[in-house]
Amino acid sequence: MTIDAPHVLDNPALASLTGPHARFAEKRGRVLRYPVDVSPWLALPDEPDAGDWADLAALAGAGVEVPLSGYMGRVPEDWEITFHIEGVQLVDDGLAAASDPEAVRLGPADVPEILDLIARTRPGPFLPRTVEMGTYLGIRRDGALVAMAGERLHPPGWTEISAVCTDPGVRGQGLATRLILAVAHGIRQRGETPFLHTGARNTHAIRLYESLGFRLRRTTAFLAARVPEPLPESVA
Repeated sequence: MTIDAPHVLDNPALASLTGPHARFAEKRGRVLRYPVDVSPWLALPDEPDAGDWADLAALAGAGVEVPLSGYMGRVPEDWEITFHIEGVQLVDDGLAAASDPEAVRLGPADVPEILDLIARTRPGPFLPRTVEMGTYLGIRRDGALVAMAGERLHPPGWTEISAVCTDPGVRGQGLATRLILAVAHGIRQRGETPFLHTGARNTHAIRLYESLGFRLRRTTAFLAARVPEPLPESVA
């Protein structure tokens, strides 16, 4: 029987935080995370032991809810699972990536507008410094930001497309598609491959992504769990 070798996309947060995004890494033992104002993603080892869970508890704090996106293993019994949905990971398999003349680069000065658009469209977590993780592109109409997409996790050789959203007032015009292809173009220009995550039940988005040239690579999960309290004295 052939056993597939581990792939960087099996644990993309770990590959990011030990690779191109190492500058963001906050670490305790073998546990790494992004700063809490950059991204909720954190990285456990592929097979965490009791010491790793203790380090995560100490890093996060007693009673704190921590995201465990992409983690497919067992959670210790004294950790309360607070959120769980099935997800999928898709990878570029022939995207017609192309730059877009209407797309503009977004930066720190645009964060208030970005956060306002995120609040209206709810594509997933976006924090005040998320824009530092990579290139974010937007489309404006009458000066207002109405659509965006950008880069999040960055394992070696790969970049995740994330924060794809469109204001309800301009949906149906293909803006999200254009921005996905424009972000993918920038990733490809660096010699890297685009990938993304979405919920397994988000069938409309999955059909769109597949029609653009993404293919399903693996199933995954998005979950969160609460750190036990009080912390054991050995990790407090």
